[in-house]
Formats: sequence, structure tokens, C-alpha cells
Amino acid sequence: MTASTARASKLCPTCGRTFEWRKAWARDWENVVYCSGGCRGARDVADEAALEARILALLATRARDATICPSEALPTEQRQDRARMERVRSAARRLAHRGAIVITQRGAVQNPDHARGPLRLRKR
Repeated sequence: MTASTARASKLCPTCGRTFEWRKAWARDWENVVYCSGGCRGARDVADEAALEARILALLATRARDATICPSEALPTEQRQDRARMERVRSAARRLAHRGAIVITQRGAVQNPDHARGPLRLRKR
């Protein structure tokens, strides 16, 4: 294994965060897909794709510089559910990594992996 392979990072398809090579994955790094066992067990591709589509659809109805709150992607009765909100935030991180949207806080663009607290989503 080369040093550059050991330092490569990947994007977790469940939570949308990047993760780095770990010594425990040294033998099987090429096959590692998820950042943790929790993400591996929580994957639901159809639901995740629907959330991403909903975010993009909401942004398509807004002005170019307008933003949305991630909670707008959920039905009103589900907005207080923390687990569902985290799935929306994960979908937003994946979209941001693909370059479809940007995540902002107080008007400033944030790194999707490090943004915490209240977020706003905007078209790129």
C-alpha cells in the first residue's frame, strides 16, 4: 500500500460526511463504503434519494439566491423528529459534496462536513 492510498478519503453514502483511511481498514480499504457500523445499518437508498429530490425541488421553486431550511423538506408533523432531521441534513451534505447546493450559516458558505447548528441550503 502506498502512502497516497493510505491518506485517501471517501464520502459516506449514508451520512454524507467524508472519512479518512484507518489502520483497521488497511487490508480492505478498497471495499470500505460506510464510515461506521451505524451508517452501514441505517442505509435506505430509496428514502435518501427522495429527500435529495425534495431538497432540489424546493430550491427550484425559489429565487436564485434564496435559501431554504432543511426542515422544509419534511412534512410538518415530522419536523420535530431529530432522526428524520438528521437524515435531511445528511442528504444536504451529499448534495453539497456533489456540487448541487451549498450549505450556509449566517450567509457564509460552510464545509458540509463541519457545519453544525442551524443551516440554510442554497443553489450553487
